[in-house]
Amino acid sequence: MNRSQRDVAVIGAGTIGVSWAALFAAHGCTVRVQDPRPDVGSEVEAAVRHYTGLQAGTAGESPGQLLARIQVVDDVETAVAGADVVQENAPERLPLKQELIARIEAAAPVSALIASSTSALMPSDLAREMRTPERLVVGHPFNPPEVIPLVEVVPGRRTSPETVERAVAFYRSVGKTPVVLHKEISGFVANRLQSTLFRECVWLVSQGVVSAAELDRIVTESIGIRWATAGPFESFHLGGGPGGMRHFLEHLGPGMARRWKTVEQPELDEATVELISGQVEDRFAGRGYDELTDVRDRAQLAVIEARDAVRGGQD
Repeated sequence: MNRSQRDVAVIGAGTIGVSWAALFAAHGCTVRVQDPRPDVGSEVEAAVRHYTGLQAGTAGESPGQLLARIQVVDDVETAVAGADVVQENAPERLPLKQELIARIEAAAPVSALIASSTSALMPSDLAREMRTPERLVVGHPFNPPEVIPLVEVVPGRRTSPETVERAVAFYRSVGKTPVVLHKEISGFVANRLQSTLFRECVWLVSQGVVSAAELDRIVTESIGIRWATAGPFESFHLGGGPGGMRHFLEHLGPGMARRWKTVEQPELDEATVELISGQVEDRFAGRGYDELTDVRDRAQLAVIEARDAVRGGQD
């Protein structure tokens, strides 16, 4: 890791913030965490223990070693004083984030990189009232940050190229896979893809085509596996045989384009919410959040490790 980026402030310690704190500490950073919740200390400890549990069998450090690098502080100014990087994770309300970023900007060193974990807000809007908007960038992780490699790095209109480079270098140094978006767009990329697929999932279940559990099985036994190893464009390129993407689009594209024109828009009305929620709640009755997330995270890590082993370092 770049020596100039070892002191990190995590502002906002919800699900994303505590995961960031555990990950940063595991990669040798000194971390200060600030959140107004009274239980933030226990939540950070739980996140660290979850993270180290996922690393069982590796040369990872103990929970105590990681926790020794993390300090929970009472106010934003104390957290960001002396920080090289500030990772902001407050709720998705623009005025709240703008006010918080103003406090961060005023108290953090002028050289500090300021990154927001926002999942939808535009960096240009977040930086609108900043005196130094060139040092703010969106660093949007895919949940959970300690497991899923992606971080979408999104510059605003006034973000400097140096800030983007620093953000990319920092996220790589903590084991992430940063991808820089070429322009701002609501929801960024990963969430837009996820939302579009989920829209179709809701419609199929609401129409009685499949149950929620059956739809999950269809995805995890087909496109979930495919997309973990080859993205949509690569998959369809290979689906075109020796003729590749061009052959695929020429021969199968017209049918796909016809289906695009008839995509239904489900309503999240009371009946649909009850149908979807009821099926999912019945399916997981008796299994708590901690158990389900542990199984999910271990499975996802196993997929990533197996994929990377086959690739042998190739992209």
